[in-house]
Amino acid sequence: MNFTVALEQGNLEALRECPKADLHNHFVLGGSRKYLKEHTGRDIRPITEQLHSMNDMHAWNGQNIGNYFDTPEGRRLLIKATFTQAKEDGVTILEIGEDVWGLGAFFGGNIEELAEAFESAHKEIAPEIELRLQIGMSRHCDIAYLEDCLSHFWGCKAFYSIDLYGDELAQPIENFIPIYRRAKAEGLRLKAHVGEWGTAEDVRRAVECLELDEVQHGIAAATDPSVVRFLADNKIRLNITPTSNYLLGRVQDLKDHPIAELYRNGVDVTINSDDVLIFDSDVSKEYLRLYQSGCLTAKELDNIRKNGLKKI
Repeated sequence: MNFTVALEQGNLEALRECPKADLHNHFVLGGSRKYLKEHTGRDIRPITEQLHSMNDMHAWNGQNIGNYFDTPEGRRLLIKATFTQAKEDGVTILEIGEDVWGLGAFFGGNIEELAEAFESAHKEIAPEIELRLQIGMSRHCDIAYLEDCLSHFWGCKAFYSIDLYGDELAQPIENFIPIYRRAKAEGLRLKAHVGEWGTAEDVRRAVECLELDEVQHGIAAATDPSVVRFLADNKIRLNITPTSNYLLGRVQDLKDHPIAELYRNGVDVTINSDDVLIFDSDVSKEYLRLYQSGCLTAKELDNIRKNGLKKI
């Protein structure tokens, strides 16, 4: 069964048989709840009603997960759970990675050990998936601290991209320019979370300052036609997570999600999971929810799926 027919019939299992990318997945919260329950006995249930802030999400995380997996063994278990989830969902390109602070916390400061944790899980569970390993950074961290952590990552050819996430208002985006200049010199694809909570102008400024290739979220751009044109003209990809946006109160109804306006105005968009354990948001469900809400047509969604699989 092809993808558009599966959407029209509401056939989730058939959708899962179709190849797709997941380019915005935080592996700590991106794994299979079934796998984790089988290996730990913990039944991690997703939220079902809209939250009102990131603090609400952090509270959920504290209550349902806490520091249970904050060991080297726990970290490796989460990595395996994420590959398991991706394989079950028909994901063929998966972009995940570790936050820079995790190198010392879980891998003894050994960058080869960190990369091996992802590669070994990849080979064991889903070698058919294309793994794009990412370096992650939190916005609230001091720049000098991040630069010290990153000194262990520079030169490691296992990594594909770098991403910045956390509180968009924690510090000016300009503070990160030296890090992104170095990351560009290292040949990494440049990404950052922006425009989830901030403004359209925040999206433009981040792209210009950091020379971003891709934006995680970026949905605020839809409020300013000039920023939409800027993204389309400069071929900046937005890796969007619709259910996450809805359950965090960034959109009030999936039918009106700005992904439709962005896509129809020529912006390169993809559809991704974000945090499967919190939002019950595997990629196939994301496509089906957007179709059933009336946000995008089956043909449009299939075009977005195929676009996410293209080599860039």
